[in-house]
Amino acid sequence: MTRFDLTGKVALIAGASRGIGEAIAHGLAQHGATVICSSRKQADCEKVAEAIRENGGKAVSAQLHLGELSDHDTVLSMIEKDYGRLDILINNGATSPHYGPAHEASPQAFDKTIEVNTRGPYFLTTKAFAMLKADGGGSVVNVASIDGLQPAEHRVIYGMSKSALIAMTQGLAKEYSQHGVRVNALLPGFTDTKLASALKDNPAMDLYMKMNLAIKRMAQPEEMVGAVLYMVSDEASYYTGQKMVVDGGAII
Repeated sequence: MTRFDLTGKVALIAGASRGIGEAIAHGLAQHGATVICSSRKQADCEKVAEAIRENGGKAVSAQLHLGELSDHDTVLSMIEKDYGRLDILINNGATSPHYGPAHEASPQAFDKTIEVNTRGPYFLTTKAFAMLKADGGGSVVNVASIDGLQPAEHRVIYGMSKSALIAMTQGLAKEYSQHGVRVNALLPGFTDTKLASALKDNPAMDLYMKMNLAIKRMAQPEEMVGAVLYMVSDEASYYTGQKMVVDGGAII
């Protein structure tokens, strides 16, 4: 596992209180990274950070609402003051307040989805760029979705926000990779998280998975960690601007 050693690296994970973000936090810490677990509710992140510390890892918690730009500044200032570096940024926070026909979505639901899923990662990444490039470069992973490639019925706004996140990944990769900051995207398929609860509770979901997935079940959050570990490690030194799909074969 020394090929994926993250010892000495500092990683900020937005949306680390549960699901995929929590799994990534544990995975990076297990490989030596110091992890800043952040989300809208710091108390929930502190539970994750405490579990990491109990397992011998290094972790702290921080309040970071992706939609609040002032939170970005506070957290990045804390990292610079306490650690003096930032090597890894994981933009995992996401929301999908509207699940239903597109014409029934409110402007408020639209704005909230774009604010958290697209606007937040954009400004957090661009604000973090100076620190990411300072110590020989770093890595950004934007957690998008296969909905960004194949927008789904009743999730139009969510798909739009994730498609924009993929475009952001590719655009920033062109700008930042020449400075040693690689930018990639993880595109999960149907994963057993709170965000997917509306899908998981749909009686037609089992039938859909049996008919359309090569691996005929939902993923567990831990099954996303290996892809992220690769993208943030030195093993991916020539890998940037890419969309790594981990979906059990859904889009094939």
